[in-house]
Amino acid sequence: MKYLLDSGVWLWSIDSTDRIGKRGLDILRNGQQEIYFSAASVWELTIKAHLKKLTLPTPPADCIPQFTAKQGLRPLPVSQVHAVKVYDLPSHHRDPFDRLIIAQAIIEDLTILTADRAFAKYPVEVVWCGK
Repeated sequence: MKYLLDSGVWLWSIDSTDRIGKRGLDILRNGQQEIYFSAASVWELTIKAHLKKLTLPTPPADCIPQFTAKQGLRPLPVSQVHAVKVYDLPSHHRDPFDRLIIAQAIIEDLTILTADRAFAKYPVEVVWCGK
């Protein structure tokens, strides 16, 4: 199975694994799964760090590549096809980064690892990673 890791669960995975439920941890630690991390999530985290709404252990240009490589996450670029798919999505979720992640998951046939309940309102598979 192929997964797309939500930015919130990724943050937990680097410093608060106790917040991730057993199923999510099993998937993240398995080492046999294809787990992707979207450029949209990187962009979101970088913006939040710049605005001081998020504190990362080191600057995003160091921290994000270091941790994603250590975790064996595969990068998922944002394409025009992903971006225009957002247009087709109902407005259950207002966060533009999450909407783009949902569009990517639909197009790439990925299951989203998330703790955001709004994702379940979309036609995409979700693994609940919260407790």
